[in-house]
Amino acid sequence: MLSRIKKNDSVVVLSGKDKGKQGLVISVDQKDGVALVKDVSVVAHHVKARKAGEKSRTVKEERPIMLCKIMPICPSCKKPCRVQVRFHEGSEKARMCGRCKESF
Repeated sequence: MLSRIKKNDSVVVLSGKDKGKQGLVISVDQKDGVALVKDVSVVAHHVKARKAGEKSRTVKEERPIMLCKIMPICPSCKKPCRVQVRFHEGSEKARMCGRCKESF
């Protein structure tokens, strides 16, 4: 099965507290249906000091977003698009923009 969203794709968030934000996909987990997007869904995680001399700190990290809440951005027309599948010779599949019909 061809994935709609892959690593290093540029995506836009469709719903939630980060609606409208754009970012690059860091990783995708197809089994759980989630993706990590850079600088989107960032939460503060407090880390307690465990050793002598170590300081407590606040770490900001991305939380996973469900795949149904993000949409890829076409590199050629620069708009959010639905992904279609195009078959090339040799039964190879390629992703295609639903608007401008360019493959990416």
